[in-house]
Amino acid sequence: MTSSRTLFAAAMLAATCASAQAAEFTVKMLNNGPGGMMVFDPPFTKIAPGDTVKFVATDKGHNVETIKNMAPEGAAPVKGALGKDETVTFEKEGVYGFKCAPHYIMGMVALVAVGSNLENLEKAKGLDQNKMAKQRFEPLWAKAEAK
Repeated sequence: MTSSRTLFAAAMLAATCASAQAAEFTVKMLNNGPGGMMVFDPPFTKIAPGDTVKFVATDKGHNVETIKNMAPEGAAPVKGALGKDETVTFEKEGVYGFKCAPHYIMGMVALVAVGSNLENLEKAKGLDQNKMAKQRFEPLWAKAEAK
């Protein structure tokens, strides 16, 4: 009886420690910010597997969604509603590209790098982007590559 209680206590402690280690990050969707007009702030976030990013819609005209083919294989796509916050927990390592659909043409993009195994980075960098998005992604790629 005592050993099953000990195992249960150990399991509960491990679960508590695992959830305590996970972190939550906030990325704001802004009309104007440090990077100019129509930006995610910060535009780059480096996190660990199991961490969460809360995308905060500071205006009713913003959303967040995964850029097609810019996520690790098997990762669930994200498509938030306009004007609504979206919270995403990242389990798979790799890079994830996000856009605000209405403002993508203006280069409103963000990059989340999860863990150290960024094997989809080169594929993500090679995807065709509009001029503004491509321009804003350039410094983000360099941040993802810096370990």
